[in-house]
Amino acid sequence: MKRNRVLAVLIALGATLVVATAGPAAAQSAAGTPRWIRHIERYPGGISYGVRAMVSREATRARATAGAPLHVTRPHGASVGNVQMNDDSYPPLPQNETSVAYSLHNPMVAVAAANDYVAGGVVVMRTADGGQTWTSTRVLPEFRGSGDYCSGGDPAVAYSLRDSAFYLTQLCFFRMASPSEVHLFKSTDNGRTWTPGRQRALVATNFDYSTGTLDDSSFNDKEYLGVDNFPGDAHYGRIYVTYTKFHIQPSGFSDYCPIQLAYTDYVPTFDPSLTIFQHSSVQPDNPGGNGKGKSANQFSVPVVEKGGALDVPFVTEECNTGLDHHFFMQKSWDGGATFLAAPVRVDLPGAFMDNPDPSDLLPAKKFRAPNTLSLAYSPATATLEYLYTNYKNMGSSGGDIVGQRSTDGGATWSAQQVVSRRWSSSGPARNDQFLPSGAFTPSGKFYAIWLDCRRDPANHNIDTFEAWSSDDGLTFHDKRINETSWDPDLGFFTSGAFIGDYNGIAANDVAVYPVWTDGSRSAIEETGIGETDIFTDVEISAP
Repeated sequence: MKRNRVLAVLIALGATLVVATAGPAAAQSAAGTPRWIRHIERYPGGISYGVRAMVSREATRARATAGAPLHVTRPHGASVGNVQMNDDSYPPLPQNETSVAYSLHNPMVAVAAANDYVAGGVVVMRTADGGQTWTSTRVLPEFRGSGDYCSGGDPAVAYSLRDSAFYLTQLCFFRMASPSEVHLFKSTDNGRTWTPGRQRALVATNFDYSTGTLDDSSFNDKEYLGVDNFPGDAHYGRIYVTYTKFHIQPSGFSDYCPIQLAYTDYVPTFDPSLTIFQHSSVQPDNPGGNGKGKSANQFSVPVVEKGGALDVPFVTEECNTGLDHHFFMQKSWDGGATFLAAPVRVDLPGAFMDNPDPSDLLPAKKFRAPNTLSLAYSPATATLEYLYTNYKNMGSSGGDIVGQRSTDGGATWSAQQVVSRRWSSSGPARNDQFLPSGAFTPSGKFYAIWLDCRRDPANHNIDTFEAWSSDDGLTFHDKRINETSWDPDLGFFTSGAFIGDYNGIAANDVAVYPVWTDGSRSAIEETGIGETDIFTDVEISAP
């Protein structure tokens, strides 16, 4: 009876539930297209491109015809070089946008996750030998309001020292319906098995399960995940999830889209769906009260400092375009219950300029490259390192990866330092660099990766570069870590329009795990479908 009532409510609101791998709609709505779909159809930015790509017609058609994943374990020695982490289906379909974390009990164990266009959720890749071999499994979200599998993606991964568990978050949404949720999954066996979709922990939703009502004016997007892993902290073990809550008008226009926080101290292993989350606003709804979609926030990354302070960096990106204005950081001293009266601005006056294209398209490329950021904390020195792409010198050096340091908990920030440098000097590398991710080791060494076009005179083909700093981020060295340059036009089916919004890196004093989207093995010549995979080049040091 309850299931029938929920379905009736969804249909009355114009919702057509579609299983992630299905094609035809189960019921045609009278109310028309969901607001969030109107948003992505009419506006070039706002809701993240990972969501847009997952519900694209290309992805929907391809999932309906893809064969089962082929289980392949690829051996990889520490000095062999690149390895593809994910398994493939036939025909091979894309994977992109990846997050990675390692076990704080065993640094040779790591888990990564990425968008997966085979099943419509995420592919989880795990290693137990420091990256020499990887195996894949898939985690699909389920909307408990109807029992249907939903599209997912936008993964984030973290490890809990207290719980001896990996956690994974992803979204839940439908192409022809309005439910929008953030889900959390748990693994207590180092990533081998995960919470079933029906037992996911519910982080955020626009559906009221007690009344069966749906708020089709909101859409929850781009969640990130963090855990307090410092045993002496008051909130040791607390799990933090940040996300952007889009408020969308009937036309599809988003008038405000603030960063939100959910947190919990306990996820029952036997049934994570019993988890209770507390919620607070990192940024208030409709800041400034203009309702014009200009005061907006995106790409938050919760980072916990020793002592329990919670840092939430974000970019002020407009709700309906890809235009970014400034980089900020909010801070909580009470476990996420409250935040500073006003966030701290990170970029210095006159120092930052965004890509002027409202769709985040870069010159000589078809794909979108949003200005996603990275924040890393050093437990050895308490330094914060904030990375992003600066387009101030777009005419001469393209987009440059820059870093800013804070040694006072984010109260003040240094001037920008170019991280993506020319090999022969400290000047910026030529052409475009984008999608950075950085991490400190426990001993304080800093690593960062990004995608890089410097080796192609046409500023088109892509490589992956890694930088490192042994002096707390004061100076950097970088190198190319991928083996084969690749053409992004062959990376997403036939359009080449999406290669992901972010990459990932995790680093300890034994192993460094850089993970990135890579199209060097695209099977387009064989199948007619372009694809990308998830690659790594793990660096092993003597214990």
